[in-house]
Amino acid sequence: MVKAIPEGYHTATPMLAVRGGVQAIDFYKKALGAHERFRLPSPDGKSIMHAELQVGDSIIMLADEQPDMGCKSPTSLGGTTGSLFLYVQDADAAFKRAVDAGAKAVMAPADMFWGDRFGQVEDPFGHRWGFATHKEDLTPEEIGKRQKQFMASMAGKT
Repeated sequence: MVKAIPEGYHTATPMLAVRGGVQAIDFYKKALGAHERFRLPSPDGKSIMHAELQVGDSIIMLADEQPDMGCKSPTSLGGTTGSLFLYVQDADAAFKRAVDAGAKAVMAPADMFWGDRFGQVEDPFGHRWGFATHKEDLTPEEIGKRQKQFMASMAGKT
């Protein structure tokens, strides 16, 4: 009997389009400690048709962009429409590792009103990665109160 969701996968699995799939795989290994599970080169052998990486307990798929099929990378689009959020043991160390590997710092790690320490980078392929370490268990009401305080403190700082 074949499982509807293969062993090791979760219901939702991110699929990234990149320009430079081979380089992206190497970068994610260095920056995120990714383990390469599978690589399927394109028929011409020059690009990645499909690859799977494991980061922690999650699988991330990636492929080189295929603009003629409507699959463009953030590099081609001039920005990204989403980001990946990773819970890690040490957000500061994960952030530093990614920056040291060539990612651009977007937001240095800081303690956030929702109870996480969080920082964000942009990788050389245009994808944004958030690194979070959960520090406090808060109720939705506590988060809402802290959000109001945070927004009030930000007023006038623009």
